[in-house]
Amino acid sequence: MGNTATATAPLTTLDPVTFEVLKNAFATSVDLMSEQILRTCYSFVIYSRDFSSALCDAEGNTVMQGSGDIAVHVGTLHFQCKAVIEEFGTDIHPGDVFAINDPYRGGTHFNDVSFIRPIFADGEVIAYAQNKGHWADIGGNVPGSFDVNAKEHFGEGLRITPVRVWSKGVFLHDVAQLLVSNTRAPAQAMGDLHAQSEATAVCERQMQRLIGRYSTATVKTALKETQDYVERTVRRRLETLPRGTWETVDYMDADPGKGEGLVPIKIKLTLDGEGIHYDLTGSAPVVETFLNSGYGTTFSAIYAGTKTFFPDVPLNSGFYAAVTADIGPEGTVVNAGWPYAVTGFCSGPYEKLMNGIFEIWSQVMPERAMACAFNLEYLLVGGRDARSEKKPYFMWYDWMAGGWGGRASKDGSTATAPVFGPGLAVQPLEGQERLSPVLTSVHQIAVDSGGPGRFRGGCGIEKGGTLTDAESTVMSYSCDRARSITWGIEGGLPSIPHGVWLNRGSDNERFLGSNFSSVPLQPGDSFIRPSAGGGGYGDPLERPAEEVLDDVIDGYVSLRRAAEDYGVVIDEIDAELDDFRIDFASTAAKRESISAQRQGWLEVDPTVIAEGYKSGEIDMLDVIRRHGVILDWGTGELFPTTTDQFRALMERRSAQHWG
Repeated sequence: MGNTATATAPLTTLDPVTFEVLKNAFATSVDLMSEQILRTCYSFVIYSRDFSSALCDAEGNTVMQGSGDIAVHVGTLHFQCKAVIEEFGTDIHPGDVFAINDPYRGGTHFNDVSFIRPIFADGEVIAYAQNKGHWADIGGNVPGSFDVNAKEHFGEGLRITPVRVWSKGVFLHDVAQLLVSNTRAPAQAMGDLHAQSEATAVCERQMQRLIGRYSTATVKTALKETQDYVERTVRRRLETLPRGTWETVDYMDADPGKGEGLVPIKIKLTLDGEGIHYDLTGSAPVVETFLNSGYGTTFSAIYAGTKTFFPDVPLNSGFYAAVTADIGPEGTVVNAGWPYAVTGFCSGPYEKLMNGIFEIWSQVMPERAMACAFNLEYLLVGGRDARSEKKPYFMWYDWMAGGWGGRASKDGSTATAPVFGPGLAVQPLEGQERLSPVLTSVHQIAVDSGGPGRFRGGCGIEKGGTLTDAESTVMSYSCDRARSITWGIEGGLPSIPHGVWLNRGSDNERFLGSNFSSVPLQPGDSFIRPSAGGGGYGDPLERPAEEVLDDVIDGYVSLRRAAEDYGVVIDEIDAELDDFRIDFASTAAKRESISAQRQGWLEVDPTVIAEGYKSGEIDMLDVIRRHGVILDWGTGELFPTTTDQFRALMERRSAQHWG
């Protein structure tokens, strides 16, 4: 499925003032939905901005998105609107509201529930208002509905095909009750259901106000010409870009059904001066876990990744019209049809596609180049809250900020929302602790997490917690890049691996990895995990020593990694006073030594490196950044196939750019 490129869209027939007023009024109508949902939602997850809104035209094409929406949502909203239209046809009336979360009809994952309201004028549908919000639980095998062990969707939660929840203004309580009763927090879900529906009503009222002022015909024309304007802008921009074909590959960590070995996601981009054409054929078959992507989220990754390099262009179906994609046959990791499990797509193919697209467009627009960003991750702790006599279900549902990749002219952003959704907010710790029996023990910048480079990757975060008064509690984690570690480009080095440690520093310490489900927890158990930083851009030996010194003073880089990654030797005079001094003579010698040896470091026998890690002679960052070796970070077990693949990537993205 995809959009067919068309000839350049015609110029607007509205006068420029009316066009601009209505275009911006459409944006306001969508942003008002966001303001409404923030003030009325019941879920702490939605309150932390895991939601999006859109205004679509009568055919379901997106006309306007919200200014702070989640990237992955926006690229799927038109698919879901079209699914409702396809399902109900002419049986759509004023006062109707429909619900859908179906990933196999262009949605994201089951937790993301959309409510769609038709907007009528003069007896016909002229637009649709839509709000999509992430429900904290949608059923399935584990609290929070993120089951890594799921192979088919039946273990992931309730699948909502297009269904009417309000009919001609009448609330269908039985339908709504059926939906929310399949969740672990039905009262919360019912509250969100009403809040999301009312948000779409806000948009409807704004559109009726515009119709009353400008007429139905003018508003309909503006809906179309807002899309035409974007398509025309993109196509004109493409005329100035080089023509050709570019390819890359990024990887997921592993397919549990096939043992160790990275899972390829292949991307080819062709620019012909008229359109943007992608080809994902050759990507791996579906994996035996929930990390697959449906067609809707794959297209969304393509749109969002491409849009990053056109930051001034609005995103709507006019943008999509300039993009075509062959995502390959159904049954692949980027085009998983029913009934393959897809809830973890966001941690799986989605951001791999976005980062691969970043790498390709970095060659097309080198002035906007950016290395790999950290991977979206979700940690879920769920069970019974023993702080209350009734012991209700709780879902401690957490995600972290992290680092974006170093760029062509500046360091990457530190502690930033994932590329999955730059509008996503970090959840307030105080709110989490009030709602769930989990006490946050640490939440701070992760030192040495930014990938070294001439321009350093942004730093990630380290966050830990302790379970307090709870019963029947389990923990699940959806992430990736414990093995396909966040990479640098143009000579830059990787970041750090993702993964959760349980009771770290104790006798029963365990490394749980970056994807697991239903790990039992007892009161007093503690856990900690980092989010990765971004990959580095450019040769780290070319980073000015003074900038490395600033990183040490800021707590972004340790003294040891300043020397080992950047070749900058710094003496500590008084750490409390931030008094550090560069040893320029030792720095020159250190950099010369690293330059002479580093190509050979990537050729050392991996088994020797693994033994050195187990014995404590070689630390994890040297294993990764010097030797390109991938291990089980808990046991030290070598992953030989994964190491070969990772080394090949380091040779291409890093080593071949070293002078």
